[in-house]
Amino acid sequence: MKPAAGLTLGLAALCLVGLLGVNRPAGLGDVVDVRHWSYADYTRVVIELTRPASSEVKHLPANRGAGRPERLFVDLPEIWVGRRYASTIPVGDGLLRGVRLGQNTLRKTRVVLDLDRYARHQLLVLRAPHRVVIDVYASRPPLGSGGDPLDPRLPLEVRGVHTVVLDPGHGGRDPGAIGSGGLREKRVTLDLARRLKPRLEEKGFRVVLTRDRDRALSLEERTAIAAGSGGDVFVSIHANAARRRSARGIETYYLDTSNERQSLRVAARENGVTPGQFDLLDKTLVRLRLEENSAYSALLAQLVQQSTVSGARRRHRGVDNLGVKKGPFYVLFLSSMPSVLLEVGFLTNRDEARRLRNPRYLDDLADGIAQAVSLYRERVDTRVARSEP
Repeated sequence: MKPAAGLTLGLAALCLVGLLGVNRPAGLGDVVDVRHWSYADYTRVVIELTRPASSEVKHLPANRGAGRPERLFVDLPEIWVGRRYASTIPVGDGLLRGVRLGQNTLRKTRVVLDLDRYARHQLLVLRAPHRVVIDVYASRPPLGSGGDPLDPRLPLEVRGVHTVVLDPGHGGRDPGAIGSGGLREKRVTLDLARRLKPRLEEKGFRVVLTRDRDRALSLEERTAIAAGSGGDVFVSIHANAARRRSARGIETYYLDTSNERQSLRVAARENGVTPGQFDLLDKTLVRLRLEENSAYSALLAQLVQQSTVSGARRRHRGVDNLGVKKGPFYVLFLSSMPSVLLEVGFLTNRDEARRLRNPRYLDDLADGIAQAVSLYRERVDTRVARSEP
């Protein structure tokens, strides 16, 4: 009862500030935008801010007598929202009823998520721009006779590998790297993903593309699509760029807080920030991610790298193998499943740009990636079989 009472008083103070028209204190940051994405058993809420804000999500059970639903709330210190979001942001997806924001105190904004269903939540904090990401998960009903997919939050050893999420990097107003002859990364990544999809389907995978046309997607939306689809594997497809025009080769990354100079350069570009703005992510959360998926992501990265290079070399010479590397990529950090980021070549290298325009070369790359994911499934299935009594 005490937490609920505290929340009630906080919201009363929130309203009082707005009604009295108290002047905004100096030095506060602002709420820029609130976005959300909904799926059957998963909802992501993103609050964009003008400055970083340390946060903690607190859970409150429903109070039926008072007519209050189950809730999550987050306090954002040194953030001003005023009366910009005086009305509830409706969600109504069967998991979240809505999102409420208000000025809890003169120097603190409170965000309240009213829940219909709830199993667990996760908080992530990102920079450049500053964002607070709240992921809310709901319990799934027992597996039915109709062949419903297994809960993606079950250990990989239990659920196996069924759904592959392909993430063609960039898109829309974000062209990504622009290379020799004006070739754009967003075009290469989408073309390759479209070729890869039917190859994976032929091998029995369910395949989800984060984008199937030329449109812009935030990193939060890309990974929300992956989580909402129940993905078991996440492959983010990119093409590289470098000031040194002779740089060439294929490389595959998986998540780590590596501070190796080359990895940081690539990660900063793919994260959409300058190296000077780059932040090595929340180390505690990265450690949890590594504990959950690191061994599987490393295995996937090794297989993707080896098989993609082999596919590229099938009919082409001079394909350099730059190996498997670790890096602090936001798109991998935000993904809740074994994930890799594949750089299929350097657009700034004239020879590689010419290859990446060639449909036959892209087909060879697609064959290699599909083979890698199939081999990965076999390895995981073998581990599952060994773990069974």
